[in-house]
Amino acid sequence: MNDNSAEKTHSPWLILLTVMVGTLLIGLDRTVVNLGVPKIMSEFGISVTTAGWIATAYIIANAVFVPVFGKLGDMFGNRFIYLWSFIAFIIISLVAGLSWSIGSLIFFRAIQGFVGAAIYPTAMSLIAKTFRDKQARAQALGIWAGSFAASAVIGPLVGGPLIDNFSWRMLFYINFPVGVVGLLMVLAFLPEDRPQKKEKFDYIGAIILAAALSSLVLVLDKGQEWEWTSAKSFLSYFIASVSGIAFYFIEKRAKNPLIDLNFFKNSVFVSALVTTFISFGGFMGAMFLIPIFAQTFLGYGATETGYLFLPLALTMMVVSPLGARISSRVAPRWSVSVGMLISTIGFFIISQRLDPLMKGGDLVFPLFLFAVGLGLGMAPLTNAVASSVPPREVGVASGILNLTRNIAGAIGIALFGTLLTNRINLNVQEIGAYTTINSFSLAIQKIVPVLVILKAQIASYGFVFLVASFVMLAGALTALTLRESTKDYADEVNSG
Repeated sequence: MNDNSAEKTHSPWLILLTVMVGTLLIGLDRTVVNLGVPKIMSEFGISVTTAGWIATAYIIANAVFVPVFGKLGDMFGNRFIYLWSFIAFIIISLVAGLSWSIGSLIFFRAIQGFVGAAIYPTAMSLIAKTFRDKQARAQALGIWAGSFAASAVIGPLVGGPLIDNFSWRMLFYINFPVGVVGLLMVLAFLPEDRPQKKEKFDYIGAIILAAALSSLVLVLDKGQEWEWTSAKSFLSYFIASVSGIAFYFIEKRAKNPLIDLNFFKNSVFVSALVTTFISFGGFMGAMFLIPIFAQTFLGYGATETGYLFLPLALTMMVVSPLGARISSRVAPRWSVSVGMLISTIGFFIISQRLDPLMKGGDLVFPLFLFAVGLGLGMAPLTNAVASSVPPREVGVASGILNLTRNIAGAIGIALFGTLLTNRINLNVQEIGAYTTINSFSLAIQKIVPVLVILKAQIASYGFVFLVASFVMLAGALTALTLRESTKDYADEVNSG
């Protein structure tokens, strides 16, 4: 089918809305399942360590296969890959809800991560091919980015009541009605985009890359639990390093490589990836700690913590399209850099405000600032990647972008988590060394060690958020190197 005729029939904005539903569904699944972990632990009688594999299995499978599906979408058509992954995701969600053991649940979560990995790169590629005008494409990508924020809102708002009133299994079943609506929209509105040129898939490269990424993501996720210097960790380092080096040399010689290494000679592409890596590392690492702080020190439940993030997510939904509009009028490096700088201020304020007596409302303003900053920066970064390569390669490029975000997030969480633990231990020793109990009261002697630990923990959280603010500042400075592609690929889209 000629996609020109399809686009005459269906508005580009309907195509955008269609892929937003899929993105929302995947984002919803990633955010909502973690809310059900305590109930799952209780039903299956498992430890926290075992329960951690529910998320780990999904993350590894998703990270490994995002670049693979990006390539497959470019080879066989993004609509084809998107459609069948969508169908598979709906079916696996229903099956996961029927899980009879923790082993079966972990297995189905891995399959969910596998099929869900196709949604992001194919959706981004479809948007890039549909919106040929640079300004319209930037606006569309900004709106699409807002669907990530929407999932952050809907996840806790829907997931909490479902768990409290029904069962954790409903977290999987809820994907069915949303998925059916999205599937009908795919069949009705997405145009065919089958490439005319048939290429051979790089199976060897895919296998080697899977070994490298799965080992890397595994040790980033489990390293603190295993200890970073344990035999398991070193085995993961070794496999990731050897596989990564092998992948590089294999791809250099491959006729149709899974990832074209020439991408990394593209200064626009590389600067966007570096800025993304720094900013998402700081973002994920710090944001991972906010729910822990709220539930540990403020006494919030899972649903209440979700409400705490509501202003942040709503702000991102509004600001992301605005960021795209601004970047179409000024150089993207300025909007991204200013955005990261605003986020820096937000994290710095949090680092100075943390207190066990604070209210949740005290976090609203700094989280609002952070949402404004991320909203201003996300769309221009995404558009920079999409605009820096020909349309036939957008799927692979978007897969690399999403992989960069996943790896950066995993590294950020691992580093900040380890930094927090080490800082708490150091603060306990330092505060304890300068603490003197001038009382023989048993009650006071019992409560002072508790207060020392509490003070050490609060100070450590503040220190980590201060570090996060410097990481975001580094992202703001790096963003100044971002350049916009000077080549217009519209003619190639029209001829393709």
